Amino acid sequence: MISYLEGKLLTKSDDCIVVLAAGVGYEIMLPRAVMPALRSRRAGAEGDTVKLHISFHQTERNPKPILIGFLSILEKEFFERLITVEDIGPTAACRALSIDVSRIARAIEAKDAKLLCTLDGIGPRKAEKIIASLNGRVGKFALMPEVEGAPPPSEEEDFRAEVMDVLVDQLGHTRTEAQRMVQAALTRRPDVATAEDLFEEVYRGEKA
Repeated sequence: MISYLEGKLLTKSDDCIVVLAAGVGYEIMLPRAVMPALRSRRAGAEGDTVKLHISFHQTERNPKPILIGFLSILEKEFFERLITVEDIGPTAACRALSIDVSRIARAIEAKDAKLLCTLDGIGPRKAEKIIASLNGRVGKFALMPEVEGAPPPSEEEDFRAEVMDVLVDQLGHTRTEAQRMVQAALTRRPDVATAEDLFEEVYRGEKA
């Protein structure tokens, strides 16, 4: 089984790349959220070296191996949690990662089915299944930095960044401390929707 690949980037398309490693060209599917990080990388005979964590899938019903690539082990771990959800296989999960993993994780923790329905191939029924299966289990992924070049966060998500900035820049907390405080508050109150309410919940948690 292949879990990691490092080699030259031979070709790239909208959702797939070929990596040359040890004389073998590996076709690797990439989630749309990962592609922006490779946009500036050179492909071809003198292609840039790429390093990818691989989720490998092969079954008796589908004997052709499917390799799905990620920039970090955390992205891969989130993906492998997503495919535990009923009716979401590897190809569907890869398509669903059409925005940044951290944004998807925050939506799951906030039970935001509306945002999940904006993912490729995810309708209301699947969105509810994802929330039912993963809510309370993906908090750490919500703290991941967003991929450079990924779509900007929605207005609904901006308040989280605002709270983080105030905790770090004005109140003197380290970014790690601020991430812990914000995530703890969102875990206690996933329905928080404004910076003011989030500040209040952070303060309540630290005071307890």
